[in-house]
Amino acid sequence: MNVSKPIASTRRADLPVLFALSATHLLNDMIQSLIPAIYPIIKTAYALDFGQIGLITLTFQITASLLQPVVGAYTDKNPMPYSMVVGMGCTLTGLIGLAYAGTYPLLLLAAACVGLGSSIFHPEATRMARNASGGQQGLAQGIFQVGGQSGGALGPLLAAFIIVPRGQTSVAWFSAAALLAMILMVWTARRYAELSKAAAAAPKPAKVAAAAPATPVHSKGQIAFAITILVILLFSKNAYSSSFSSYYTFYLIGKFGVSVQASQLMLFLFLAAAAVGALAGGIIGDRVGRNRILWFSILGALPFSLILPFADLFWTGVLTVVINLIMASSFAAILIYAMELMPGRIGLIGGLFYGLSFGLGGLAAAILGEVADWIGIEAVYQLCAFLPAIGLLAWFLPKVEHRRG
Repeated sequence: MNVSKPIASTRRADLPVLFALSATHLLNDMIQSLIPAIYPIIKTAYALDFGQIGLITLTFQITASLLQPVVGAYTDKNPMPYSMVVGMGCTLTGLIGLAYAGTYPLLLLAAACVGLGSSIFHPEATRMARNASGGQQGLAQGIFQVGGQSGGALGPLLAAFIIVPRGQTSVAWFSAAALLAMILMVWTARRYAELSKAAAAAPKPAKVAAAAPATPVHSKGQIAFAITILVILLFSKNAYSSSFSSYYTFYLIGKFGVSVQASQLMLFLFLAAAAVGALAGGIIGDRVGRNRILWFSILGALPFSLILPFADLFWTGVLTVVINLIMASSFAAILIYAMELMPGRIGLIGGLFYGLSFGLGGLAAAILGEVADWIGIEAVYQLCAFLPAIGLLAWFLPKVEHRRG
């Protein structure tokens, strides 16, 4: 069976599978988001500087990124839906470690375990979402992404009301979320196996097979050039987003004198906007094409990012929501654009781009942490304001065939 071809390509999207995948994505990314959400607590408790905070992010992100393309390439040929359960087991181990780590090296080890779980989860879940899309790729990835973005936004909110008042050990309470995710993953894997058997037994319409070629329509050089540009665009997006996920609370506390809880609530608003942007970007991309969404989602945030460093507290909150709403719409477009360039390598693409998303974000966080120690956190945001301008590189992307479900 051609595992890269959507299982429901002749029917509508399988919404129960997509919603289950979105829910597991929410729980997975909610747990991951607890790492930067507890930074203000562990910075004081362990007497860490910004460089050490950035190293925690780098450890988590690099662990999450290195294995994802390998896992994706392997599962393209050997689908392993139940591997997501194993990945969540690694995340659960890291979660317990974050709660009870007594030293800085143990914090790094716990962050690495959470990253390892992510590297196993994302490639397989991305391919399963593609296969359940019914040809509506943007909708499927949008539903899948809205779960992840919502989970990422919940982390700071939960930290503000649970972890900040009760301390580091309360992180262990979120083990219940990991166990719930494992139950959902088992159901999704079973459902996916049923759909796979049904698709293998069903006759293959000639028209559908002809409309979805299994080979790339661009040359290897064009594909390599386009993938390179997509990676650079992803870096500009994640470097800017990482400056918020890792240091936004410190920026608000230092510049405006807000409390830790208030800073976490504003971080929640910033991250929650990404959930709306991710879903909207996927749905609109199905209608207008990936290139237009890429232009708008990355370059469109530039005017607002340039104004942000000079805004007061109220307009800082408004501008950050607008910026992330726009920028978050790009990821589904980048992912599907790459899938259309390389049909048949869905797991590899999912692993590569989720891995790069984590890895580039972690690298940017580490660099920005060192820069913040050198020139101050406010100056960092003045520099990062120009990152969306890298979106001009979207001009050089080749056109891809736009297939609507």
